[in-house]
Amino acid sequence: MTANLIAFISAVIISFVMTPCARRLAIKVGALDMPKETRKIHDKPMPYFGGLAIYVSIMACMFVYMPHNTTNYHIMAGATVIVLAGVVDDMYGMPAKIKLLAQIFAALIAIRGGVQIHFITNPLSETGMSYLFDWLSFAISLFWLVGITNTINLIDGLDGLASGVASIAATTLLFTAARLGHDFIVMQCAIIAGASLGFLPFNFNPAKIFMGDTGSLLLGYMLAVTSVSGMVKSVAVVALAVPVFALGVPILDTAFAIIRRYINKKPIMEADKDHLHHKLMGVGLNQRQTVLIMYFISMLLGIVSIIIADADPFIGLTVATAVVIAAFIFAKKAGLFVRKEQ
Repeated sequence: MTANLIAFISAVIISFVMTPCARRLAIKVGALDMPKETRKIHDKPMPYFGGLAIYVSIMACMFVYMPHNTTNYHIMAGATVIVLAGVVDDMYGMPAKIKLLAQIFAALIAIRGGVQIHFITNPLSETGMSYLFDWLSFAISLFWLVGITNTINLIDGLDGLASGVASIAATTLLFTAARLGHDFIVMQCAIIAGASLGFLPFNFNPAKIFMGDTGSLLLGYMLAVTSVSGMVKSVAVVALAVPVFALGVPILDTAFAIIRRYINKKPIMEADKDHLHHKLMGVGLNQRQTVLIMYFISMLLGIVSIIIADADPFIGLTVATAVVIAAFIFAKKAGLFVRKEQ
């Protein structure tokens, strides 16, 4: 536990120290988020590249504190691909299809290193599990890695929202992994949580810097590969339910966005201002209030994931189902399936 705490503190310090450097670099090269788009909430140019500080923190701590093995080398290589694509996108803009190809390439690197879901568990059995065919294992792993990589990016709409939710998700996975004795995952989660928290003081409202796609895609990618590692080491309902609920806010918000765009016959990848945080601000809440509410929801879902991890499989499945149903009822009443005119 001492080693994990040291890794966490190191990640916080490195991220905190590197963020002002990243801010100066962004201003110098003109990597600024301009408030000209309808989806933008800020009213003045904001420097990007906060993701570079997070990247340096995660990579440095992984190199120092994590085992030097094939899996970690591949994870770090995939993260580098994500960051390079994010930097290009933040500076010059990048077509969505090209950005998606970069994410797929990064996911393939991770899968090549052994980050892969090889089986699906039986939630009604403590030991029963069903191994997947190789092609199905590959497809599910690729879908999960690319999908989760994008979920953090989709909620990165308010100051401090993405970095805070990512740190909560990483902490949730950390506690669950610790209870299950998965030391490798605990260390990885400690580093991700620390890097996110070190950046947060500069990103919380009023923000001095944005993480940009560089940071949001990186955090999504790191949480994706970490959660897959957790699935691989588990043989009960925790294998699927825990990471889903630990990442509950971005996953559910993404699901609601896909359903909303499908119902309204809009392109799935088309951005809008109908996410949960937009709805909360629409009823009169300011950025800080909205972000704190999103943190609270993320913590509640994290608690659900921890409860499921320790519960009887049948009870865990029942709780998970009830929470999902409640979330969709809430989404409907909150108008998350209704698209307003942009």
